[in-house]
Amino acid sequence: MSDEAAALVTALVERDSTNPQLVPGGAGEGPVADYLARRLGAAGLELDVWEVLPGRPNVVATLRGAGAGKTLMLCGHMDVVRGSDEQFRPEIRDGRLYGRGAIDMKGGIAAAVLAAERLARQGRLPGDLVLALVIDEEWLSVGAEALIGRHVPDAAIFPEPSNLNVVIEHGGFAWFEVESTGVEAAGGDTHLGRDAIAMLGPVLADIRTLDREFATRPAPDWGRASIHASTISGGDQLPVYPAGCTVGVERCLIPGETWQGAEDEIRDMLARARAADPELTATFRTIVGRDPIAIERSEPVAEVLLASFESELGRPPVVRGEIGWMDSGILFESGVPCLTFGPIGAGEHTAIEWVDVASVETCAKVLERTARAFCSRPR
Repeated sequence: MSDEAAALVTALVERDSTNPQLVPGGAGEGPVADYLARRLGAAGLELDVWEVLPGRPNVVATLRGAGAGKTLMLCGHMDVVRGSDEQFRPEIRDGRLYGRGAIDMKGGIAAAVLAAERLARQGRLPGDLVLALVIDEEWLSVGAEALIGRHVPDAAIFPEPSNLNVVIEHGGFAWFEVESTGVEAAGGDTHLGRDAIAMLGPVLADIRTLDREFATRPAPDWGRASIHASTISGGDQLPVYPAGCTVGVERCLIPGETWQGAEDEIRDMLARARAADPELTATFRTIVGRDPIAIERSEPVAEVLLASFESELGRPPVVRGEIGWMDSGILFESGVPCLTFGPIGAGEHTAIEWVDVASVETCAKVLERTARAFCSRPR
């Protein structure tokens, strides 16, 4: 087990970076951003630090090359989903470091930082290596959106959890809120009241029917298209017709689907519900929509990463897809080839989140090899 990797992951996990969009009053990414900026600046990297949201800065650290090679970005998010106070006191057991954010994704950030620091000590690369450490991936990805307005590399690798597999495609998603309007009245005033909750019954039934249909469609081996109701709220007392109801919906997308197509599905559900119940008054809004991505193995960054992995470990890596969406989708939409390669771990967003410390070191070594080779390719 690498003491250097363990120390760095420990330092990151013990700095609470709970996304305040998910938990009001959450610490935000500031403490982690400050630590990483100071550390990378001390290693000789050029810093670009700016607040995307108040108290929540992106950190971009560049190992400046000679200007003759390609630019590679290693990109990770600093925010975490809230855990208990104990989870910000990391503990190592049997080679695993337990703590909130250990695998999602402070272990991967640690691997990228170690790779950059080691390359900085070895002299100048032909091209630039950029570490982009962003906010808000766990909510609306405003950090990645702000990043692409200032830094556009030739390719990017995201050290998100991948169990040391190479992920060349991943799913997308869309979040919606469907809202119905009823008429509040006492339960006995049937001639006055309109039940906003029950009126969304046909929409909920359609969601279930559509998800069952998705289960019968062809899909990649790493995941299928899906739709489900995530949240529901409405009414505030038993003896009253509810005046409103809001249902949150998540649609998970696979390559070949778009979030705009998912919008059309919700629109069609509401049209059918209105046809069945002329009294229905309902609207929907899209909270966020992100399309799936996929790149070919022949992309230069993929070729270099696959070769670097095999050189380091003596075997070819597993190449696969992943159902979960990542910030890579933001860069991909801007024309940047992106893939994912990160350490081994499990338990994201749970009380037993962990990262395998030895795999952080392995990830760092592969990223170091990859950066050296990719940044040596002529522009």
